[in-house]
Order: sequence, then C-alpha cells, then structure tokens
Amino acid sequence: MSLLSSLIQASTRFQQTLENRPSAGAEEQRAKAAGSLEAVSPSGPGDDRFTPSGDSLSDTSRLKSQKLPLADYKQTVGQDLAFIRETLRHKLAEYSLNPATAISVNKNDSGKIEVGGTLAEETRTRIENDLNVNKNFSDAFSRLSVNEPTLHFMDNALKLNQAYGVNNSLLDTLISENQQFNGLQDLVHRYDTLRRSAPTDQIEVAANRGAYAFNLNTRA
Repeated sequence: MSLLSSLIQASTRFQQTLENRPSAGAEEQRAKAAGSLEAVSPSGPGDDRFTPSGDSLSDTSRLKSQKLPLADYKQTVGQDLAFIRETLRHKLAEYSLNPATAISVNKNDSGKIEVGGTLAEETRTRIENDLNVNKNFSDAFSRLSVNEPTLHFMDNALKLNQAYGVNNSLLDTLISENQQFNGLQDLVHRYDTLRRSAPTDQIEVAANRGAYAFNLNTRA
C-alpha cells in the first residue's frame, strides 16, 4: 500500500471517530436527564415528601389579616381617646385640681358614668354630674368601651403574627373574606358575639363590657 493510501485511510478513520463521539455524548446526556426526571418524579400516596404542611392555609390567613386597615381603626379610636382625655383634663382644671391627679371613668350597670380617683366626694359628684349630661362625652365613652378592647386584641394578634408567625384562630374568625365587611364596627360586632357565645382566654380582656374603664394619669 502506498504511503498516500495509508494516509487517506488513517484520515478517514479519524474523521469517523470524531463524528461518532458527539453522538455518544448526547446519549450520555439523555441518560442523565432521564435519571434526573425519575429522581424528582411525583411519588406515590405514601411518600410524605409531598404531604401538605398547612402553610398555604397559614399564608391565606396572613394575607387576609394584612389587608385590614389597622391604621384607620386606630385613627377612629384615637379621636375618641383624645376627646375623653382632654375633657377630663379640662375638668381637673375647672375644679382647680392638680393636672397629674389620677382619675378613672367607667359606666355602672344602669349606664351612668362614674368617676374614681383620689377626689373629694363633693368634687367627684359634681364631675360625675357634668359628664353624665355631656352627651358627646357619654357617646364617645360608649364607643371606646367596645372599640378599644377589639382593636387592642387585633393589634396584639397581628404583632405576634408578624414577629413569630403565630396565627390566631379567633382573629381569623373575626375577619371576613369580603373586605367590605371588615369595618371596625363589623369587627366589633363579631368580637362581641364571640365573647358572649364562647368566652375564652383569648377574649378575656373584654369578658365584661361593663368593667371597661378609662384611666387618666395612671397605668392601672
């Protein structure tokens, strides 16, 4: 065989080898891909890797509570708080009492406003009479006695949810899926209904609406 023929044959075999090599690599890649698909394919009913963990339910509750206009609720309650606080401060000044005098206000079983604190009996009676004939004060106090406990509960529940991821089942019950029915008074009504029908430790803070009292110049 001539040298030229030998070189041609050698070149032909080398070219065939190069042509076959990508095909083998492609087969290897296809085999790896098939193995990967098999490894991540859905398992049977008994495989717990795909068992629902309940996170979707928690996420739904969290999203529902995040839509609450809490800032609006606080503004509404804050207006009544400010009015009651300023009215009481005015009364302290009107009767020449120390502006730091501790004073509390609540309603008795008959719905009349009662005043507590370190006051002389005559002064206490006069302030009570003034407040009971002040319809704006009486109405603001009535709203506050139901709005503030509800807002306090929701605020605490949402803070715990944000800080620790703890969902409060009572809060989930209070919140409607329809945001049109999540006004402050809607929530207050549902909160009061739950309090009356199923008292629990979660709503112990408002277990007795008549026990609500507004305190000025005291943490009690």
